[in-house]
This record gives sequence, C-alpha cells and structure tokens, in this order.
Amino acid sequence: MALSDRPLRGVLFDRDDTLVVDVPYNADPDLVVPVAGASAAVAAARAAGLAVGVVTNQSAIAKGLATGDQVDATNARVDELVGPFDVWEVCPHDRGDGCACRKPRPGMVFSAAERLGLDAADLVVIGDIGADVGAAVAAGAQGILVPTARTMPAEVAAAATVAGSIEEAVALVLARAAGSPA
Repeated sequence: MALSDRPLRGVLFDRDDTLVVDVPYNADPDLVVPVAGASAAVAAARAAGLAVGVVTNQSAIAKGLATGDQVDATNARVDELVGPFDVWEVCPHDRGDGCACRKPRPGMVFSAAERLGLDAADLVVIGDIGADVGAAVAAGAQGILVPTARTMPAEVAAAATVAGSIEEAVALVLARAAGSPA
C-alpha cells in the first residue's frame, strides 16, 4: 500500500515494539534492546534530511510504576542506541485520564510538529498498533503500521499503509520524500 502524494519532511516513531523490544512499563535503561533494523532505519531517514522524533504513551508514570525521571532515562538510552532524535513527546497519562496527548489522540503529533517547525501533514507516524496510526490520521499526518505479534488483525485491515519492517516503512517514506511513488 502506498502513502499519499504529499511531500514528507519528517518521521515520528512509536517507541515500544517499533524502535525497541517492548518490555511492559520499562523504566530500566539497561533493558532497552533495539528492534532489528531500527538504528539503520532512523539513520536512513536522518541522512535523507528528514526530521526524526518519537511519540510514546508511557502510562507507567500514571500507574505509579515508573517516575518521569526513570522514563526519561530509558528514553535517553533509546536515543543513544537508535537515535539521535530531534524531538521526544511522552504522554504520561493512563487510558482513562482524558488527556489530549495519549495516542490515538493527536496531541503528541501536533506538539512534535510544532517543535520541529513543520505542519503535522508533513509527517509520517510509524508504529505497531492502531493507536499509532490513529494519532497520525487524527492529526492530519500519514501513518504506517508495522505489525507485530500484538497487533490485532482489525488494526492491520484498517491501516492505509502497512509495512513488514521498520526498514520497509522508512523506505516507503524515503521514496515519497524523493517524489517517487511509494
């Protein structure tokens, strides 16, 4: 499936199961393990001149399972192993908190776009679940789903663009950024 014809200027990645192996409610930088191909994919996007960032729900903070400082330290380790990233957006809220930032709401995408000096429509969000793609769509950005074992079949069916890996997702973005059909 292809992305739209709109020129792309940046990529926002989900963190867990997209950039790094998911460790539920991880607050330990020593447990960060990059997903295969994540470092190369981020490096390729950066080398192509695209802005790169992360948008991540971290309800461990709201649940009292991690502090903001612990999540920041874990994110710093992700940045060290997979980045660097131009922007990080973290939602510390839980599902029922009614915030504007928790994916699938668009708040983090809008905030990242503003911090990058871009329109949300200039961005692609790459993630492993429907909430990642939903946040992209709600913000007017494009979304690419990279399914994992926890991705529900209905999320795959609903996604306009699906890639088999993070590397394939970034290749689609780079093809679109270069102006060729993805």
